[in-house]
Amino acid sequence: MSLDVPVPDPPELASIDPNEYEDADVAGDAEYRRDEIEALLREGAWTDAFEEWAATSDLDEADWAIVRDLGLVSRFDFFWDDFADRVGYHAPGLPEDWRERDLHPDLDSWGTVSGINAGLTELGQIVCETLKQEYIDWEADYDAPDDLPEFDD
Repeated sequence: MSLDVPVPDPPELASIDPNEYEDADVAGDAEYRRDEIEALLREGAWTDAFEEWAATSDLDEADWAIVRDLGLVSRFDFFWDDFADRVGYHAPGLPEDWRERDLHPDLDSWGTVSGINAGLTELGQIVCETLKQEYIDWEADYDAPDDLPEFDD
């Protein structure tokens, strides 16, 4: 399947401690390099990742219209996780109480909600992979403590 929509603008990254997210656990120092990541997204990483994701996305244009109308793309967060030497992310999603909140007139099934949430998670993962493989040339600064045990092979 393929999603044929214009590439949206990349998200502007806020200064949020990633450990505040339920789906993220970041160890080590609090240098998340968001300014650098945001610059890389604008320099092409976002477009590259979005186009790769859209080429195989299970979302259709109606699903994407909901994402667009609710401004979900702007709520992505990407940050450097120095301890793990990776780009971490938080994907926005639709809440469990979407029906009670009457979030969008075209949002009418759990299938649509879970499809959108899964699709946005996949997009976030592809963005992270694209950043790390194609755009980021810095190395992790984390130094392991000297008192870690040594294991024989």
